[in-house]
Amino acid sequence: MTPKIARYLAEQQPATPCLIVDVDRVADRYHALQEAMPLAHIYYAVKANPAQAILERLVALGSSFDAASIGEVRMCLDAGASADRVSFGNTVKKVSAIREAFALGVDLFVFDSEEELAKLAEHAPGARVYCRLAVENEGADWPLSRKFGTTLDHGRDLMLRARTLGLDPYGLSFHVGSQQTDTAAYEAAIARVAMLFTDLSAAGLNLRMVNLGGGFPVRYQSDVPEIDQFGLAIGHAMTRHFGNDLPTMLIEPGRFLVGDAGVVSSEVVLVSRRGGAETDPRWVYLDIGRFGGLAETEGEAIRYRFQTPHDGQATGPTVVAGPSCDGVDIMYEKRRVELPMALTSGDRVELLSTGAYVSTYCSTGFNGFAPLSEHYI
Repeated sequence: MTPKIARYLAEQQPATPCLIVDVDRVADRYHALQEAMPLAHIYYAVKANPAQAILERLVALGSSFDAASIGEVRMCLDAGASADRVSFGNTVKKVSAIREAFALGVDLFVFDSEEELAKLAEHAPGARVYCRLAVENEGADWPLSRKFGTTLDHGRDLMLRARTLGLDPYGLSFHVGSQQTDTAAYEAAIARVAMLFTDLSAAGLNLRMVNLGGGFPVRYQSDVPEIDQFGLAIGHAMTRHFGNDLPTMLIEPGRFLVGDAGVVSSEVVLVSRRGGAETDPRWVYLDIGRFGGLAETEGEAIRYRFQTPHDGQATGPTVVAGPSCDGVDIMYEKRRVELPMALTSGDRVELLSTGAYVSTYCSTGFNGFAPLSEHYI
């Protein structure tokens, strides 16, 4: 929690549940990433948090943007980004979305299948395209490899096909998974992609770009490598496999830029042991749950840190759940959270490093609960 957020909570005491984001912290993280990877072009993954205040600050800093939908493309342009700074980075796009984005001036599109490539050739003729390859996501708390990416062999065929269809085969991309805590994941992926890059260049394609995706982690309950460690690993791997003829490098940070810039403030609705015995599990129900924005607690993948008014006092293992009348609205049960025994109904609890993938995952009125309010300071 930044001092700015702490002061805002103390002075304003906003109604819960709410998300407070320190936009200055986003700028600090942007500069840290620039310093760690000075040769990389930053394309902010808008899906992490598309708030206007964040997009406008990043536009002012010179950032580019990775958009997952035509709605996000519009958001970037409305925030002041030029179309040549927007990449349409979803491998699954409606024809209408491709047409509109191309008409607006976007000319950088991703694909990972022959069918998507055909749509791009027809509705974004001559556009720059890059193929997303599937790589290992080991070490990531939120893997992405099952839904996206193709094989090296098929990727080769698709890139050659892109040239035949009149598109500009611009480069290759991969993603090692969100909240990736192992720098070796990038090194292994770069080695694989470099082989295909060299092969396609030898086949006459004018490839100029490698998109390394995002995945750079933030600290939740455990320490993670610093961003300069990722920068060193990536820089060494790129030099080892491409030599002095480095392609343009794109990175798509989302969580890293906004994650620890945000705090969710919540109220304890109920603390109970439903069986009545001291040996029964202690449950803490908050006024925010998986449907209120904490969707990344699915499978207990992302484990947020808690701050309470009773920190420093005796704690005990606790099941943490949301307020809805739905049986899966449980955040942490298998690995219970150590929370103060003094915690009681009405206490305010802060969930730290919640600036990413909270406001965007929040449902609209599930069970009649209003979406959490957002404050950008």
